[in-house]
Amino acid sequence: MEQFLQQVINGISLGSIYALIALGYTMVYGIIKLINFAHCDVYMIGAYIGYFCMTYLNLGFLPSMLIAMAVCTVLGVAIEKIAYKPLRNATRIAVLITAIGVSLFLEYGTMFFVKANVRSYPPMSGFMTQSFHLGDVVISMQQLLIFCVTVVLMILLQFVVKKTKVGKAMRAVSLDTDAAELMGINVNTTISFTFAIGSALAGAAGVLVGVYYNSISPLMGITPGLKAFIAAVFGGIGLIPGAMIGGYFIGAVEVFVAGYGNSMYKDAVVYAILILILIVKPSGLLGKNTKEKV
Repeated sequence: MEQFLQQVINGISLGSIYALIALGYTMVYGIIKLINFAHCDVYMIGAYIGYFCMTYLNLGFLPSMLIAMAVCTVLGVAIEKIAYKPLRNATRIAVLITAIGVSLFLEYGTMFFVKANVRSYPPMSGFMTQSFHLGDVVISMQQLLIFCVTVVLMILLQFVVKKTKVGKAMRAVSLDTDAAELMGINVNTTISFTFAIGSALAGAAGVLVGVYYNSISPLMGITPGLKAFIAAVFGGIGLIPGAMIGGYFIGAVEVFVAGYGNSMYKDAVVYAILILILIVKPSGLLGKNTKEKV
């Protein structure tokens, strides 16, 4: 029983990170029907910004995370303005290829400046090194911090989307872009704001991963990005609650496969879930099947 509870704690920690990244995918797709594959590399940039703040500026965890979120916000808006906005009316395949190109540019551009070495985050000190024991179950302060930061950010996101004018504009653009524009909503600003929020969440996830796993590299975003995308598809891409549910589900599956089976198979199981969900229910767990005119 203790081992099971320990795996649940580990799954929640990992699932929190996937959920933060998946929210960025699902928000952008919900607004402009774009799968932003560069999103996972914004997460990588966030990890590096946090690393440089902690290592060279000697800042603490919270200031480093806030700076990483701010830089990733600017980066996300710049990517949308430079790479995606000119292709707003282009074919989906053109936009998809552009997203992959932006992803590769960020990965290998970062590698050019910081080299390909794996870097280690500075060791945490003070309360960050503490852990709690519930019998044989160990909860580290880092795991607790990841969960708390994720919950706070998700609550803030839900508040923005449901209770603010910008959130209402986002929902209107998601439902019908042309009608929203006729009602006086600035569609370009709304789309940029969506990219800004998603990128900020990815930046926070990058710092949390750096602190938790203590290592970062220019290609660190590829696998977590794919798994976060699977989480978004599983929950229903375009739906914020679906991304949250999918993130925690994928995190739990990965941890339990590694803990009770073979860690070599954890990635294969996650990708098998993607294939299965696309065959059984392509719209995702919370999504509704919609008819499309041809």
